[in-house]
Amino acid sequence: MTSTFMGLEIGKRAAAAHQQALNVTGHNLSNASTEGYSRQRIEFSPFEPIYLPGLNREETPGQIGQGTVVERIERLRDQLLDKRIVAQASSEGYWKARDPYVRMLDQIYLEPGENSIRSKMDAFWDGWQELSVYPADTAPRTAVLERGKTLIDGIHDRYQSLKGLQVMADEDIQLTVAQVNGLSRQIAGLNKDIQEIKAQGDMPNDLLDRRDLLVDKLSSIIDLTVDQRDPDEFMVHTAGLILVQGRIGRQFDLEKSIETEGYSRIVWGETKQDVHFRDGSLSALVEMRDVTIENEIQTLDNMTMNFVDLVNEIHRDAYGMNGTTGNNFFSEYPFVTNVNGNYDRDGDGAFDSSYIYRMNGTNALEPKAQLGLEGIITLSGSEGDVPVPYYPTDTVDDVISRINNSGAEVVARLNRDGMLSLKGTPSAFVEGQELQNPDFVIRHVEDSGHFLAGYAGLLNGSGPEAAYDWAAADAVTSLRPPREVIDAISGEPRLVPNYARAPIAHPSGWIEVSPALVKDPSSVAAGFGENGRRANPGNGDAALAIAAIRNTPVMVGQLGTFDDYFADAVGRIGLLGEQSGRNLETQNLVMKQLNELRQSISGVSIDEELANMIKYQHGYNAAARFITTVNSMLDTIINRMGV
Repeated sequence: MTSTFMGLEIGKRAAAAHQQALNVTGHNLSNASTEGYSRQRIEFSPFEPIYLPGLNREETPGQIGQGTVVERIERLRDQLLDKRIVAQASSEGYWKARDPYVRMLDQIYLEPGENSIRSKMDAFWDGWQELSVYPADTAPRTAVLERGKTLIDGIHDRYQSLKGLQVMADEDIQLTVAQVNGLSRQIAGLNKDIQEIKAQGDMPNDLLDRRDLLVDKLSSIIDLTVDQRDPDEFMVHTAGLILVQGRIGRQFDLEKSIETEGYSRIVWGETKQDVHFRDGSLSALVEMRDVTIENEIQTLDNMTMNFVDLVNEIHRDAYGMNGTTGNNFFSEYPFVTNVNGNYDRDGDGAFDSSYIYRMNGTNALEPKAQLGLEGIITLSGSEGDVPVPYYPTDTVDDVISRINNSGAEVVARLNRDGMLSLKGTPSAFVEGQELQNPDFVIRHVEDSGHFLAGYAGLLNGSGPEAAYDWAAADAVTSLRPPREVIDAISGEPRLVPNYARAPIAHPSGWIEVSPALVKDPSSVAAGFGENGRRANPGNGDAALAIAAIRNTPVMVGQLGTFDDYFADAVGRIGLLGEQSGRNLETQNLVMKQLNELRQSISGVSIDEELANMIKYQHGYNAAARFITTVNSMLDTIINRMGV
């Protein structure tokens, strides 16, 4: 049986429901500009009717309703769209973090320009050209020294600029890792609060918005996926492992070591395992520091090392105006002091490696001569040994070209005397490899036939047993013995080693013009001697040979000449900038469309909320009017009946 006061209850429920709806509308309006806020919508449902189906129900024409109640307050979100945005945000974050560094990298390179390294090197070559014309004068020698110092200063400046950019990227990595750790802790803390509120039967909409906003920010830093299959345990995955699991937020640590030149390596806090991100701003910073900038430094080091080695190679064999010879034009500092290049790599107190940068054959070769030999040369590469076959119909040039195009970390050329020269190059970056191969170190040279042994006179024999391998002390014993020459001054025989030790890391940062030559410019060599005699004062052949390096194929890494190096640098940096700019623009457009689509679903519309406000206000007024009417009826029954 219905109650006399049932109407008051219906009106009260209606007024309370519409008042709650007005509060939700006000909450939406006040957060219209709040980052990450999702508009909320109230849902009404009829209150349970007074009569439920049953055999003992009273005879009535139908169920009698008891008004309305608030069923729930839900936030409007599209989970599929959220997943798409999270996946896409890491790509945008990658290019957004990379683009400024590429722009700064472009500013470091002034090629071409009056103050560029290329213009300074051209002036250096011109100085030697002038010296070849006036080999008996002091002024051209002084000019060569000054232009050499200017060139080296330019190389130093570029190296310091690249190193500074690398340090800047490392500092950004440290700050970004701290930011990731903070976000993971905050997400885990919100998971705790959300679980507790849900356990009480409430819907923590604002906390869910806050968590989604943090996930969005985190997704722009690292690549991640969100797992919500278990409603009680929100999880975030990255780098193949769980970063956040419910109330637990894992952390990353930074470790520094000699192998990474003191830069920070990102590891998991508990296991200390390396972390390798595929996308996001943190991945961009790590790649910029360890790959892009490091490659630029290695390329500069390679150019510098080849330049210095080639100039010194000629200058050592030539004579100065004062009759001295055997002098380097540029100072060289080997990585190891041992004359055989022996080094203790594992730190146990015993030599276990050989650090050799260059090795020369002892036989002069004719570039166009056919070999008449067959075999396979095996050279060290970034990810293992690289085979280089040769055949009887091949010429010496064919074999050299095949070595240089093989992808091995060894290049070949014929030196001034026509002897085969093999040089180590900077090591290639291999993702996931903790310790990269050392730069400018030849690690393995082997020949199954007789090209390197009998023909070129480089190795002592053929096959694996006679191979040169750096993973042993005194590996140079597998090379042919040093050549013997007669000293033009003393008349005594002296040995000329057919190998050179690897330099200290980053030669572009420490190479200098020889202090002995700066002190005595007459020691600058200009001519070659003949038959064990000193060079004639008017002989400028050596200066001309150094000037000719400018356009001579000398193999600067995989590039043929120094002109190729500078052209490659201009093209490489230009392409990096173009790639970065276009990809960033593309990702910005994609994210703009996705965010606009999200705003159309989750964003607060002022017009819509104002319309809802009017609707709920009228509903509240109607409920109040209904209560007044029922109250008037009850007043009639209570106060006016039975008089």
